[in-house]
This record gives sequence, C-alpha cells and structure tokens, in this order.
Amino acid sequence: MKTINWISGLAVIVCAASMSAPAQAYEVRPVTGGGTIEGTIVYRGDVPTKKIIPTKDVEVCGAPREDPLIRVGTDQAVESAVVYLVDVASGKPWPESGKPPEIDNVKCRFVPEVQVVPAGQVDVVNTDPVLHNTHGYYGKRTTFNLALPNQGQRIPVELDRAGTVRVDCDAHGWMEGWIYVVDNPYYAITGPDGKFTITDVPPGNYTLVAVQPFTGPIEQPVTVAEKQPTSLTIELKK
Repeated sequence: MKTINWISGLAVIVCAASMSAPAQAYEVRPVTGGGTIEGTIVYRGDVPTKKIIPTKDVEVCGAPREDPLIRVGTDQAVESAVVYLVDVASGKPWPESGKPPEIDNVKCRFVPEVQVVPAGQVDVVNTDPVLHNTHGYYGKRTTFNLALPNQGQRIPVELDRAGTVRVDCDAHGWMEGWIYVVDNPYYAITGPDGKFTITDVPPGNYTLVAVQPFTGPIEQPVTVAEKQPTSLTIELKK
C-alpha cells in the first residue's frame, strides 16, 4: 500500500519516464479488404492500491479512500488499458470529433483519467470551485503547467508529437492522469470487460502495444489478414 499525504504548500510530484517521438506523416487513404484486431486485456497479479488522504479542499476532494493502481474486473479483465498500432503509414481516416479532447479537474480527479488523442489541441478544464495547477509532462519535460483558479476555466494546450503525457496537479499531489498521443487512428481503450476492437486495418504485419500506467507497455506482433478478424488475449505484467 502506498500512502500519499498533502502538506500545505508542497506538491508531491513523481515524474514517470516515458518515450516520445515526432509524429510521422500519416496518410488517409481508402482501405481495401481491411481486417479487424479484437481481443481482451488481462492482468493476473495482485492488485495494489494507493491511499488518498486529502487534507486540503476536503469539501470538494472528498474523504480518504483507497484507489486501485490497476482496475481489474471479472476474469482478470483490465479496464482503461490503451491498445494501439505503431508505425502505420496510411489507412482509415481519424474519428470525427466535434470539439478538441479535454482533461477536466472534477472533484480533485482527472476526467478522463486515461485517454488517447491525436497530436494537436487538448483543452484543460477546471470544473471544481478550487484552485488546480494542472501540469503535463512528456517524460521529464514539462509540456504545460497551468494555474486554474476559477471554476469553469478552460485553457487550450498543444500536444505536438506522439508519446505519453503524464498529468498531475501541483496543488493536490495525489491527482494523476494519462494522455497517450498517437500518430495514427488505429487505437482503442478497453472498457470494464477488458475488450477492444480496432477496425479497417490494412492487411499486413504490425506491432501492437498494450499499456496501462501501473504495468507499463507490452508489445505484441500481430498479422492482419484480408477481411478477417484477428483475436488476441494480452496479459499485462508488472
């Protein structure tokens, strides 16, 4: 068990190492005979927790609690694992989006806690009536560091390349979120059943990455046949 205490005036910041790389130029083109990658992400180890003890803004942040470091449900299925293909030069279009993705401060938690976005604009939002200082890192390098003292405040930032962005709050040291910036639209996030589906994949050989913040990434070679599903069960290990 890991205990995190807030001491007034001190932000507890743990910079997690991550890889980042310039986004390749992805080309949208028609996909003929595309296949599907589907599967389940599982974790069969012990599920550790971290104890959250808010001692600041408790009327918003809530009572002490224990949060799992990895959410594991029925049949060891992992929720909120990210799955994506690397080095895909061309293929289907990006999903349509009516607005930029966002990361919101809600009751001293990041919402969503885990998300996947293309390189570009992300809005940082404060729904809470307290000050948050939202701080994002590519590896150890700060990519944004924003004071949001006002409820309803929204500030756009640019995430300019593929990689993992860890987000914390300099005012509430237990808060942590993850933004995975990808350079192609072949990705998915697992739901409570641990399942994922990636569609319209051009036939060929690929490297698939499955990642969850507690376990880190695991790579899996995968072959996609024309108009055929490829089924995988991927076990995350610490």
